[in-house]
Amino acid sequence: MATLNKGLAPALALIFATTPIGTATSAPAAALQIGWNDLRPAAADAAGQVTGTRADPANGEKLSWDLKGKTVEIAGYALPSDREGDLVYQFLLIPWTGLCSHMPPPPPNQAVLINLKTPYKLSETYETVSVTGTLVPELEKTQLFILDGVSVIKSGYRIAGAQIAPADKVTGAEPQPKSNPWSFMRK
Repeated sequence: MATLNKGLAPALALIFATTPIGTATSAPAAALQIGWNDLRPAAADAAGQVTGTRADPANGEKLSWDLKGKTVEIAGYALPSDREGDLVYQFLLIPWTGLCSHMPPPPPNQAVLINLKTPYKLSETYETVSVTGTLVPELEKTQLFILDGVSVIKSGYRIAGAQIAPADKVTGAEPQPKSNPWSFMRK
C-alpha cells in the first residue's frame, strides 16, 4: 500500500496543479425572475427604432429577443395541452384565466409553450404555477381543449425541460381583456 501512495501522490499533485479552480464544480446560474411585460417587445427609442425585438415575417408578430437563451422564472396559469389524467406533460403558460373558444387568445408574446422534464400533477386547469427554464423565442401553434371547445393558440416562446412549482401569484400581467361574445344580444 505504501508503494501505491508513493505513485499516486505525484499524479494527484499534477491533476490539482493543472486544473483551474472552479472548473470542477460550477453552480448553475440563478434564474432571472421575469413578469409578463418582460415578454413584450421593448419600447421604441427616440429615433423610433424598436430594440430587442424581431418580427416573424409570416405573421408580423413581435417577440422580445433580449431573454433568448437565458434561464428565467415566470409565474402564470397552466392550460394543459398534453395530459394523461391529472399528469401534465406539456401546457401553455398564459397570464390570465378563463380563456374560451369564443374569445381571442392572448397574443403570441403572452403565451409560453412549456415542455416538462417530468410530468406534473395538476390539481386544476388554470392552476397558478411558477416555471423555470431556458427561454427560446419561437412561434408555434398548439391545439387544445379549453372551457367550451377546441382552440388553436399561437405561442411566441417555449421552455423545454422546464421545472415547475406551485405559485401564489402572477406578476407583470396586464388585466384580462374584457370581451363578451354575447354582447350582440343586448342591442
